[in-house]
Amino acid sequence: MGDEDDAKQVRSIFISDLHLGTRGAQADLVLEFLRAYDAPQIYLVGDIIDGWRLKSGWYFPQSHNDVIQKLLRKVRKGSKLIYVTGNHDDFLRDFTGLQFGGITLVDEVIHETADGKRLLVIHGDLFDLVVRNAKWLALLGDWAYTLALASNAVVNRVRRLLNLPHWSLSAWAKNKVKNAVNYIGEFEVCLAAEARRHQADGVVCGHIHHAAFREIEGLTYINTGDWVESCTAVVEHHDGRFEMIRWPQGRLKGQVAVPVVVPARPAPALVEAA
Repeated sequence: MGDEDDAKQVRSIFISDLHLGTRGAQADLVLEFLRAYDAPQIYLVGDIIDGWRLKSGWYFPQSHNDVIQKLLRKVRKGSKLIYVTGNHDDFLRDFTGLQFGGITLVDEVIHETADGKRLLVIHGDLFDLVVRNAKWLALLGDWAYTLALASNAVVNRVRRLLNLPHWSLSAWAKNKVKNAVNYIGEFEVCLAAEARRHQADGVVCGHIHHAAFREIEGLTYINTGDWVESCTAVVEHHDGRFEMIRWPQGRLKGQVAVPVVVPARPAPALVEAA
């Protein structure tokens, strides 16, 4: 039997920021997740292929290609793939609106949940003033982030030798550094406001590599996180309930691959946007 036959069936999958084409991408873990979950509609919420990094040097090992092939296989099996473009794969924005073989390219889209709510699905980079107004500065930040990931990899090799769990330098900094905390908060409020402008009940986004599920001024804010560090995705069950999945990383040899499920709190009662 194929992987799809053994996978847990959900109504929708939302996954973003795979950054395939970079050395930091956790392609093997992405593949594990895609084997474990299947859905008739899959949303790729931006930064799936890192065009920025590929421009500076080609790196696309077999494991990254395997992820692409796995997604295409799901399409051949009948899943609809909605690719929401991001800033790192902005080369695809020239083709927005194209549909081919079950794949649709969009800049943003409204997802209707099983229980009748409307969610704006958007990567979120257009609301990042650094990316929008100073791309060279964003590229510098991307370089620094890559350096931090390389340093973090060394730290975690030592931690594995000491039988300690995986530790994320960037995630720690985002929760501790005041400016980062303020930026995340402002980004979330801005995305919630954009959902309100679309008369939606909430928003699903990515971009800042910070998974979250919360209520902001009566709107549902969902950030799918990333697959460079946190390895998180969001699924919608057939009753409209959303759940954030955190896939384990930094596992020691011999450990069983079992997803750590972080239950989402029940969606709040949402009012119609003015």
